[in-house]
Amino acid sequence: MRNLRLDAVFHNGRFTTLDPDRPTARAVGVLGGRIVALDEELEGSSADVVVDLGGAHAVPGFNDAHHHLSLVGKGLRELDVSYTSAPSLDALYKAVAERAAALPGGAWVLGAGYDQNKIGAHPRSEELDRAAQGRPVWLVHTSHHMAVASTEAFARAGFTDRTALPEVPGGHVVRDEDGRAAGLLQETAMQLVERVFRPEPSEQWSANIAAGSQAALAVGLTSVTEPGIGVVDGIGNGPADLDAYMRARERSALGVRMTVMPYITALHDCGAVEPGVTWYGLDLGLRTGFGDEWLRIGPTKILSDGSLIGRSAAMCCDYHDSPGNSGLLQYEAEQIRRYIVEAHRCGWQVATHAIGDAALDVVLDSYEQAQWLHPRTDVRHRIEHAAVTSDAQVARIAALGLIPVPQGRFLSEIGDGLLAALGPVRGKLAYRMRSFLDAGVELPGSTDAPVVASAPLLSIHDMVNRRTASGAPIAPHEAVTVQEALRAYTIGSAHAVHEEHIKGTLSRGMLADFVVLSDDLLRVEPERIGELTVGATVVGGHVAHDVGALKVS
Repeated sequence: MRNLRLDAVFHNGRFTTLDPDRPTARAVGVLGGRIVALDEELEGSSADVVVDLGGAHAVPGFNDAHHHLSLVGKGLRELDVSYTSAPSLDALYKAVAERAAALPGGAWVLGAGYDQNKIGAHPRSEELDRAAQGRPVWLVHTSHHMAVASTEAFARAGFTDRTALPEVPGGHVVRDEDGRAAGLLQETAMQLVERVFRPEPSEQWSANIAAGSQAALAVGLTSVTEPGIGVVDGIGNGPADLDAYMRARERSALGVRMTVMPYITALHDCGAVEPGVTWYGLDLGLRTGFGDEWLRIGPTKILSDGSLIGRSAAMCCDYHDSPGNSGLLQYEAEQIRRYIVEAHRCGWQVATHAIGDAALDVVLDSYEQAQWLHPRTDVRHRIEHAAVTSDAQVARIAALGLIPVPQGRFLSEIGDGLLAALGPVRGKLAYRMRSFLDAGVELPGSTDAPVVASAPLLSIHDMVNRRTASGAPIAPHEAVTVQEALRAYTIGSAHAVHEEHIKGTLSRGMLADFVVLSDDLLRVEPERIGELTVGATVVGGHVAHDVGALKVS
């Protein structure tokens, strides 16, 4: 490297590279956004920017395989009704009242994050009416699979008579004893109200993306996969979502690398692509893999069922605490099969949300049939969440070459609700990780933010320790090691979108993405992992976030 002029050199660090040929390094050199030299290879080179890490520990940039970045940004400007901010129903109603009083007349009170498992019950329309003094209120559950509306919100949606709300396939309207909508709308029924204020203006959605990007960088994320854009049915904002991401990027507001998943209903029959063959997907033949290292199209996303803590995921048997309820599918099983087979036929990687074990069987059958009808190599179809999985299903996922995407942080933040829903026996099948690794599956790391906190360090803590917020163990036999959790959040998540050749390790030719930590992640006591903090985040050799951990010259 003698006489080579580099863009940047980061030195005096203790890098964990995850490269088996060079597992540690003290310095890295960057040119054109990629690592070109480490340690002794830098001898004789110079750089435009020299950064001193002050002996701090650094690891490859964290990569969240399932993170609703746009919704994280959206939540930053709306009312926070999470348990931390509103720890009871009374506190929630008080927060609604205070927000309503600060808004102009007629404005919507929009909020998100409440969990009935923690505050005792879902809010109801009448109480929201009183708190908001007649303003329309819309509060989204922490799972984002249900929401509650006030009477005025129903009226704005055209339902001045709350008995007139129809039942919607794949959803449910919760009603009082008189048949009126009580406030809670589950799954696809959310669209009855949400259609009033979606899509939001593109400029606002770009602002959400920018805010979500900054929040991601602050917790050490350098790459994110957004699981669902392009529609107005609860996932994404509207048909021009990719434009909003492009606007954010053009304004240098997209600080993290994005893989975006078009929702399945954004795909359509486009006509003949060649004699006797039709194209199913996006116009012009756009599909998985189009884009570059900053913004690219990933898998298409499908919801097969609902939420575990909302008791709407499709289960093989009744919920432990809800006799007579085993959840529901979002679509008929045959429709799920058609979606998957057609997307697979036309070259898409497919990511199907399947939380309940009954839904998972439908999805596994569909993937298997798609591959039998239209064989492809190294497809890596995904199971988003894979929340309740039998031993037979684990084996089948491995045999089919699928990628499960479970969420570590769910175990603590909503783990008590998960155990209440599943009971002590089936709780042993919740969010399995060790079993997938032992079966030879490459495990990614993810949070499903904003459902839970987006910080990878907190998620890694839970993957290793597996305890609920109350301290109860949750399937402790499924714990992974710190090294395995770190691999999941780097190499594993890159593998989940076919990008392990450019990210996940700190080695020559790879993207210069890394995060500086307050201590050595691999050596601290397991119970202290969640106490670690992010000192700086570097993306493409540029310092994107720094709280004073770096000295730049």
